[in-house]
Parts: sequence; C-alpha cells; structure tokens
Amino acid sequence: MKFNSRLIYLAIFLVCTGLIGFALYLQHSLGLEPCPMCILQRYAFIVVGVIALVAAIHNPGLLGRRIYGGVLVVMAATGGGVAIRHVYLEHNPPKIFDCGADVGFMLESFPLTEALPMIFRGTGDCTKVVWQFLGLSIAEWSLVCFALLIVAAVIAVTIKRRGLFLHSGAR
Repeated sequence: MKFNSRLIYLAIFLVCTGLIGFALYLQHSLGLEPCPMCILQRYAFIVVGVIALVAAIHNPGLLGRRIYGGVLVVMAATGGGVAIRHVYLEHNPPKIFDCGADVGFMLESFPLTEALPMIFRGTGDCTKVVWQFLGLSIAEWSLVCFALLIVAAVIAVTIKRRGLFLHSGAR
C-alpha cells in the first residue's frame, strides 16, 4: 500500500478529532473542568485538525504540501508552546495562587491584548494535575501529541518526494 501525504493529513485530522473527543469526555463524563491553557490547547488541536482535513481534501502538489505542512507545524508548535507553559506551571506552581476568571469571560471583558497575558499567567486551575495516564498529566500528553503532529506534518511534506512505501509483503 502506498503511504501518501493525503493519508497522513487524514490521520492528523482523525487524531485531533479523537483528542478533542477525549477532552470532552474528560470534561463532561468525568467532571474535569478545563483550565484556560487547556482550552487554548483544544483550540490549537481544532485548528490543526481543520487544516489537515482541508489538506486531505485538497490533495495538493509539492508546493501545496509545503504550505500546508508549514502552517500545520506553526499551529502545532503554538499549541506545543502553550503545553510547555502549562507543564511548567504544573511542576512549578506560583507561591501565591489566585483563581481567576475563565477564558470566555476574559476574552469577552478585555481587549485581546489584555486577555492573552491573563490567560498565559495560568489563572484558574492550570497548576493542578487532576488526571494522569502512565505518569503523565493531560498537559504533558498534549505536548507529546503536538510534537507527534509536527513530525507527521513534516513527513507529509517529504513523503512523496522520497517515495516512502509501506510494504504489505506483495508488490
């Protein structure tokens, strides 16, 4: 079976959809309320997923794959940056913890230039680890996923040029 960029873009979309679905499961079924940084990471996963879906439908040539790949890398790196900050806050909580307003309130009540610094300060429960799997928190898993999405986006750009295939045993 030929392994092409369209399949990689589709896989990226499906992974992002699954991650958002799992986040909603954690929130609505297990009662884990997302902090502002969790919400920003969700937005990044949604944007990466939508871009990957558009790329899969478009099935671009090399220039298009480079453009889609670049945008995917930038968006996944942005989400990864938020995840890095979130992991930092989990491991190094501030000495004075102040529960602040949620993201929706901040974005509706303040201009974006004032709301973004408040969001990145880690107001709410950004310092608390409320769920773990295999010893990693949600933010740490999010960081791993963003890193893997970056790798997948780079592979999607380079795969046709290098002619990589998955061998099923027969030609």
